[in-house]
Amino acid sequence: METESDIDGQDGDLLLWILVWSELAAFGALLIAFMLRSVMEHEAFATARAALSPGLAAFNTVILLTSGWQAAHAAQAPDRARKPLILAALGGFAFVGVKLFEYAGEIGHAGNEAVASVFDLYFITTGFHLLHVLFGAFVLLLVAIRPTRENVHLITTLWHAVDLIWIVMFPIVYLV
Repeated sequence: METESDIDGQDGDLLLWILVWSELAAFGALLIAFMLRSVMEHEAFATARAALSPGLAAFNTVILLTSGWQAAHAAQAPDRARKPLILAALGGFAFVGVKLFEYAGEIGHAGNEAVASVFDLYFITTGFHLLHVLFGAFVLLLVAIRPTRENVHLITTLWHAVDLIWIVMFPIVYLV
């Protein structure tokens, strides 16, 4: 007799993938809005992008990918996941610290009426991602306390979705 867990692989996999795809859709909508507005307000976006810090964002990309690499180690060996989960979480907190430092240099430009709408969309998009990183880092630490195979699978899958979102977001926001 088949159980529900036999049908969808592991307990909760269906809900996990619904969550991942809903996150990808939400960020996809924000990034599409960002791209459309950059075409419609080309001059304002060019001016605003000159005030951004692509170097810090690139550094944050390395931090987040390194954190994702640690999460992948945890997923491969859930019975030895504690250390990689903690290292992944520390990477997430480092990302948050760098991003807040970056924001400190950019927040003053948000008051400039010529680029305010660009910075509104920038802070909404990157801030929403920042909250996901912060929340995910805390969950990584919680799972590290008692790393079960299911919990490690759940948080590392979500963590990789957060990585994927940033990998797409970085060039759209900072480089295009």
